[in-house]
Amino acid sequence: MNSPNEKLVRGLGPLDATMIVIGSMIGSGIFITSAESTRLLGAPGWLILAWAMAGLLTITGALCCAELAAMMPKAGGQYVFLRQAYGPSIGFLFGWTLFLVIQTGTIAAVAIAFAKFAGVFFPAVATEHYLVEPVHLFGAYALSLSTEQLVAVLLIFFLTWINTRGLELGRLIQNTFTFAKTAALVGLIVIGLLLGWQATTAARAVDWWNPWANGWTPQAAQPGLTMTGGLALIVIFGKAMVGPIFAQTAWTNVTFTGGEIRDPGRTLPRALLIGCGLVVVLYVLANLAYVATLSLGEIAHAPQNRVAVAAMRAVLGSTGASLMAGAILVSTFGCNNGLILAGARVYYAMARDRLFFREVARTNAQHVPAVALVAQGLWAALLTLPRTIGADPTTGAVRYGNVYTQLLEYIVAADLVFYVLLVAAVIVLRRKMPEMPRPYRAWGYPVVPIVAIALATLLVVDLAILAPATCGIGFALVLSGFPAYYLWKKRSLTSAHSTP
Repeated sequence: MNSPNEKLVRGLGPLDATMIVIGSMIGSGIFITSAESTRLLGAPGWLILAWAMAGLLTITGALCCAELAAMMPKAGGQYVFLRQAYGPSIGFLFGWTLFLVIQTGTIAAVAIAFAKFAGVFFPAVATEHYLVEPVHLFGAYALSLSTEQLVAVLLIFFLTWINTRGLELGRLIQNTFTFAKTAALVGLIVIGLLLGWQATTAARAVDWWNPWANGWTPQAAQPGLTMTGGLALIVIFGKAMVGPIFAQTAWTNVTFTGGEIRDPGRTLPRALLIGCGLVVVLYVLANLAYVATLSLGEIAHAPQNRVAVAAMRAVLGSTGASLMAGAILVSTFGCNNGLILAGARVYYAMARDRLFFREVARTNAQHVPAVALVAQGLWAALLTLPRTIGADPTTGAVRYGNVYTQLLEYIVAADLVFYVLLVAAVIVLRRKMPEMPRPYRAWGYPVVPIVAIALATLLVVDLAILAPATCGIGFALVLSGFPAYYLWKKRSLTSAHSTP
């Protein structure tokens, strides 16, 4: 290993940065989360609007983040922005939560999605095909190793190893797979919009804006909800945005690699705006393709929520379903590569600030933070192994789920709080550091950041109303970073005093 002071190499150009934005965003979410959103909303118009509103949050956030990224093009990205705006403790809380569940949990989730779609071609790869049967740990949790989990772990280890071999190899894989999966998503859109629109599809057979006319009720969508009428629909609409938001949330990953991007003052803003704009448009069009090819029930109850596979099956039969499953394999592979490549740079930056394990601040002979990559990979792999234990509501049989999915649900509201802090950092730093050069200034300031903050805050409140328990646990996970921060701070001061 080289010295902790070894700098990263600026080896990423404009195309590479844009591919990281697009590749980190397009994973498995666009192909599956529309099922849950449809079950919650009951009408195609509201489904499209949920994706459009999530896109608005993405675009407004990107406009603000672009100013910060151009100002401070350093490894760690969002961690650095929050540290500069609010102090090291808030920056640490973001990095802590990123490592604990946001980045690593997403890596685990995308790896499991890859394994699930690999099972389409290799039946031996299955959720219930156990190499180690579930072992009860405590409460409603168990530990297991299925062939599906094994494939997920091997994928994480393989991509982690690839990224320790140098930035050039990781960049090449990212660009290649991003081009391929973007083309596959465009193909889904074109086929759906050209060959869909049959009389029985959601686009023609149901009311676009009146879910009650389609047999929907607020109580069926959200059991226990006491609200009725339009207010109930608006409240549930916020929950339906969770899937679309998480399908887009990884756009900030490119800022983590700020220390390795050439001419970052120009490259980062362009990559953020072009990449986010393209993906938002593609996502809205993909959902339009879904409602053009499937009935509302087929979207809401697609087998294992694989809406994209169901859409291609409806148009092209089993061949189309296989092609779509293959495309999603490519998509999840490329997405995980981008998540793994970018995420490690945050822990590297934290370690350089003496707020994480000292070894994580080291780069290897290929000038990449190999220890940070390995630490991230090991924790992400472990998150694929725990299972939740529940009962099938119909048969009462024991049913197992993945705990990382639960963790991601816990962290939704907290993740949105970090989004609010990121956008607000533009306003804070304009007052706090007015003299600092800004190669790019956020368009529409201050209206754009205020709109973004208002939308995200309303969504946090909405989720707190609908799911107070999961939001509470999410905030608890974030707040657990405070004792960890003071522990590392104390350790850092002790180390500094003991150094001769």
